[in-house]
Amino acid sequence: MRFGFHISIAGGFSKVTERARKRGCETIQLFSRNPRGWAYTPLDKQEVNRFREEFSRAAIFPLFVHMPYLANMATNDRDLYAKSLDALQADLRRASSLGADYLIVHVGHRVRLSEDVAINRITGGINEAFQRIRNSVILLLENTAGQGTEVGHTFFQIRKIIRGVDEKERMGVCLDTAHAFAAGYDLSTLKGLEKTLEEFQEEIGLENLHLVHLNDTRSPLGSHVDRHWHIGEGNIGLEGFGNIINHPLMVHLPGIMETPRKDDVEDLRNMEVIRGLARNHGKPDKPAFL
Repeated sequence: MRFGFHISIAGGFSKVTERARKRGCETIQLFSRNPRGWAYTPLDKQEVNRFREEFSRAAIFPLFVHMPYLANMATNDRDLYAKSLDALQADLRRASSLGADYLIVHVGHRVRLSEDVAINRITGGINEAFQRIRNSVILLLENTAGQGTEVGHTFFQIRKIIRGVDEKERMGVCLDTAHAFAAGYDLSTLKGLEKTLEEFQEEIGLENLHLVHLNDTRSPLGSHVDRHWHIGEGNIGLEGFGNIINHPLMVHLPGIMETPRKDDVEDLRNMEVIRGLARNHGKPDKPAFL
């Protein structure tokens, strides 16, 4: 795996590459704007060009852009749906401008809607955005913990969304380990990991998995509570992450950590731990279901 972190854009994109280098990143994820608001300013072309040049020289790839948190196309609220659709279109454009191959989106909360109606709204929004924004950015659906009325906590739900999208070649999945564990997928053991991968293959197809969010969790299995924690210090544990990052069906994927941080120390420690697991862990055999 190529390992990296979510990197802050505070102070501008010109600071991103150096922050990534300091953490030893081989791949990164970032927001293209404030993740907790709707308003944004156009990208500065000069700053973007500088970022792309520095990023290319640093040989850090791939680049992932994450959608703002407020977007929710599973909603029945017309104003929120319109804002969310606008946000998706804007970030598809911005991701392309930054040189990103992928845009990650949280599936959303259905609130009072049925699952099927919510999924139809999501797929309708994605289809509309793809019709309006013609570029090569792949949209990655991130699995959820299933907290409250979150959609996307089962692979079956994610499959239904992808099936409803016309341009399926522009779709993929980001598997968040903390969310998956909270949703009931036991990634703490090799047996649980292989059962999870088998279900993913049956429902979605492993060829559609483009990124792993490597996050341990303080939440119990199946709790549907999203609580990220440091690698190996939560309920997935060191053995679980050793299995994940060295598995023959996962080892080719990029892995982005979204672990808690107060300063650089936590990131450097998590990077040391995950690289140690990559060096020292035995690789399991290819599972029988493939």
